[in-house]
Amino acid sequence: MIETLVWIALALAAVGVYLSWTAGRLDRLHSRMDAARAALDAQLVRRASVVLEVATSGALDPASSLVLYEAAHAARQAEEDHREVAESELSQALRAVFADADQVEVLKAAPGGAQATEELAAAVRRVPMARRFHNDAVRAARALRRHRKVRWFRLAGHAPFPLAFEMDDEPPADLADRPA
Repeated sequence: MIETLVWIALALAAVGVYLSWTAGRLDRLHSRMDAARAALDAQLVRRASVVLEVATSGALDPASSLVLYEAAHAARQAEEDHREVAESELSQALRAVFADADQVEVLKAAPGGAQATEELAAAVRRVPMARRFHNDAVRAARALRRHRKVRWFRLAGHAPFPLAFEMDDEPPADLADRPA
């Protein structure tokens, strides 16, 4: 009888340790996901800020400046529910304005344009990387949260289900190819 109780206690302790380890792993994944989201937000804000600087610099024609300014302003002011759409529209505006390689050269030739071009190129290259890191962290957290043991024992607590950030982040070809 005592021997059976000892084995049951050991089995329960082993299950408890395993569940605790799984909960810790899930917590680390959530922390990684939060850090990746913060990095993505920082890169999106940086990109919008650089685009606003370029749009107000006077180096581009008025129509291009207006398109970029409105898209960047909308991306910075967007509510969380509409952020993916606003950021996608900014990507589309960047591709529309810089579809012609001559437009990049016009920006580069303006006073301070070389530095602005490099900042813009760096900003548009970093957004897809940051989004990829975030979505990878979301994918890993989702995979673990789908396991039965996580659902049955409610190891995720009250954390919201992780959502990927889906947007059009394709940079203009002539800016993406520029060396940093």
